[in-house]
Amino acid sequence: MNKKYVFILTMIIMLVAGCSTVPTKDIKVYAEADPKVNFSNYKSYAWLGSAAIVNDPHGQWEPPAFDADAEIKYLLDREFSKHGISQSSRNPDLVVVFSAGIDMDSLKLKTDPDTKMGMLKNVPQGGLVVVLIDRETGFAVWTGVATAEVRQNADAKTTKARLYYAVTHMLKKLPK
Repeated sequence: MNKKYVFILTMIIMLVAGCSTVPTKDIKVYAEADPKVNFSNYKSYAWLGSAAIVNDPHGQWEPPAFDADAEIKYLLDREFSKHGISQSSRNPDLVVVFSAGIDMDSLKLKTDPDTKMGMLKNVPQGGLVVVLIDRETGFAVWTGVATAEVRQNADAKTTKARLYYAVTHMLKKLPK
């Protein structure tokens, strides 16, 4: 009986260890809110224009047939809904704008595992900025920023999961 228990436990551990997880350790999320604003007063929002992400003609960071703009907008809509803020085109309380950018030439100091020396390496960086603007005053009341290393040639599933992580963690920082 004891051997059977050990075998089952070993199989479960191997199964869990074998499951791939999406890398998110490099994703950093920050947010700032106007401390004078009562966020519970905001019940509706509208999008300010349409956002565009840097052109990627060689498909190095945005997988083919994956629309990052639409995915980000979908994720933000979902998170705002969780906060009780609904989309409205008539007199919204907030105006929302987001922008994403990629720097494929970004350099970072990395330690060479063989020599233990620091060396500059090309580590493409990406960033997402979300700004909530009070429609009446025109002032930004909240800004969220997510930065990460760009996973070159990542598949759509990985890219979607990383965006999900960034947006959900960013909006967790939205005051109640």
